[in-house]
Amino acid sequence: MAHNAKPGGGMTATLRQPMVRLGLITMALVMLLDQALKLWLLFVFDLAARGPVRVTAFFDLVLIWNKGISYGLFQQDGPLGQWVLLALVAVAVGLLGLWLLRATSRLVALSLGLIIGGAVGNAIDRLAYGAVADFVLLHLTTASFSFKWYVFNLADAAIVAGVAGLLYDSFAPHKRSS
Repeated sequence: MAHNAKPGGGMTATLRQPMVRLGLITMALVMLLDQALKLWLLFVFDLAARGPVRVTAFFDLVLIWNKGISYGLFQQDGPLGQWVLLALVAVAVGLLGLWLLRATSRLVALSLGLIIGGAVGNAIDRLAYGAVADFVLLHLTTASFSFKWYVFNLADAAIVAGVAGLLYDSFAPHKRSS
């Protein structure tokens, strides 16, 4: 059986690879920051009891429980739908983890860590509460115009940033070795 593993390697050696380590550290930081912020907003700041809180002219804190996926699509009120969404997240995280094991650039490893950390952070909400806690509302309001972006959280922002990093990496010119 041919493979590139060195004798005495295995999972420990894989985790020592700089790109894998960067991705895992990024994942852990995103997940921990996301959960810490949500716990603080829910149980210390008590956003549910306060209602909408204006932070700036274009940014409010609001509490929305998202039982679907991004942008509130595919809302799932029953337990079967929630478990299906969690299973899809588990498969996606597994596949992204395999991609991380093969990452050869810091940008790809960082981007995958952002996406995986955000997905796991939102999955923790789904397991704990049956829905994802979203709280950031960006908006633009004038005398004649009003625009409100969808409500999101830190995990969502990390996922978007990770996808942007992967897109940048896929379109950026790379040095080719001959």
